[in-house]
Amino acid sequence: MKINELIDELISYGLDKELIEKTDVNYVINNILDLLLLDSYEGIYEQWDGSRIEINRQLHEILEDILRYACSQSLIEDSITYKDIFDSSLMACLTPAPSVVNNTFNELYKESPVKATDYFYKLSCNNNYIRRDRIKKDVKWKAQTDYGELDITINLSKPEKDPKAIALAGIQTGFVYPRCQLCLENEGYKGRLNHPARGNHRVIRINVDNSEWGFQYSPYVYYNEHCIVFNTKHVPMKIDEAVFRKLLSIVKSFPHYFVGSNADLPIVGGSILAHEHFQGGNYEFAMARAPIDKEIVFEGFDDIKAGIVKWPMSVIRLKSKNAESMVSLATRILDKWRGYTDEEAFIYAKTEGVAHNTITPIARMRDSEYELDLVLRNNITTKEHPLGVYHPHQELHHIKKENIGLIEVMGLAVLPARLKEEFKKVEKALVSNQDVRMDKDLEKHADWVDMIRKKYADINEENVTQIVQDEVGIVFMKVLSCAGVYKDTNEGREAFLRFIESV
Repeated sequence: MKINELIDELISYGLDKELIEKTDVNYVINNILDLLLLDSYEGIYEQWDGSRIEINRQLHEILEDILRYACSQSLIEDSITYKDIFDSSLMACLTPAPSVVNNTFNELYKESPVKATDYFYKLSCNNNYIRRDRIKKDVKWKAQTDYGELDITINLSKPEKDPKAIALAGIQTGFVYPRCQLCLENEGYKGRLNHPARGNHRVIRINVDNSEWGFQYSPYVYYNEHCIVFNTKHVPMKIDEAVFRKLLSIVKSFPHYFVGSNADLPIVGGSILAHEHFQGGNYEFAMARAPIDKEIVFEGFDDIKAGIVKWPMSVIRLKSKNAESMVSLATRILDKWRGYTDEEAFIYAKTEGVAHNTITPIARMRDSEYELDLVLRNNITTKEHPLGVYHPHQELHHIKKENIGLIEVMGLAVLPARLKEEFKKVEKALVSNQDVRMDKDLEKHADWVDMIRKKYADINEENVTQIVQDEVGIVFMKVLSCAGVYKDTNEGREAFLRFIESV
């Protein structure tokens, strides 16, 4: 297909998805020509009369052909990094300016928060900031456990690091702009070898507890409308009274969304601790559905219902119409937990001057009341558990070794891409009764495979996938239990109540 025809398809797509209007067409075409180093255009939109032109292909198919052309003309290297930069720049030509996006969002917000977020999420998908063709590759299922239905996903949408880009990025130095991948300066940034393309990225400015914050969607969408709310200033993560107030401010503004924060310490925190941010979305996780296991009362807070949640991690749930009262009690719990030591339960606030206790908080609105889950965290390490006592233990590392952050805490396992093929091989080995210890890629799963064989009398081609998926869910449940500072045992519950009484 000729390049002019591909430009026609891209313009038709932009019009169809209402990214651009008729008056934008010539301007957008000329910007695309500039990217393609062309100085003329001969297509259906030259002297266009405004009549509708149908398109029959998906956006990623159109972009793939344009990228193929760009590589053939030596405009870019034939690698995923250069292609992502180039097609993001192409889609930036079709994406409205930040002021237009913000004005539209704010006008729709006056009608309802749902209409506003629906518009912005649709835009973020249609302009390819959220790459739906990649998201579809993710493997997802639900697993029934003792704590409800957990979500499992094998992440395939985040591209593997490009060897060429890694090599070239290794010799590039001095880049300090944008300061990190969350900074507001990413909006419209072309990208480079060691920083993702964000030409088509847009950010909504919102008010969070009387300060300006940014609201965007995650390009990898681990769950429905997975959003990120971030401080427009590059300041580090810190769990404190202000965070509780900010979280409740956000769910008041967007009552159809939950929002939570990663903890502020290594091991139990997120991957970006240097920039204050929260994650949220329009999704109900298993933890949100989990019932109260034991009701508790905090003296002086009669307007708050509280309880310990039936969950493998250690969660205190608060519920009230009074936001200030919620913030006050949450802060008291946090302050007490920061300095709390219980040697019998192996809870140490500090060792050798290093702080270990923090909280992962999650807020939502339920039945017109604020609901705040406070997940108690501790990042102490030992010789036996060098990655963390309250971290996935060694016997579970064949499936989950990474830190347990906010998303996992709530009940969604984000598993590495390698497991897609490894699970297929495990299934084949289970059906054919092969010894996985003879396969270097599978030997780490050997004990797990042996356990599955003993547990199930009949494993065949029809049921093996379901069996493996169910067992992965059980492993994830154990992972969460490892991360819980108080175990779901009589001893664990007694220790948990000792802390509650100290508050």
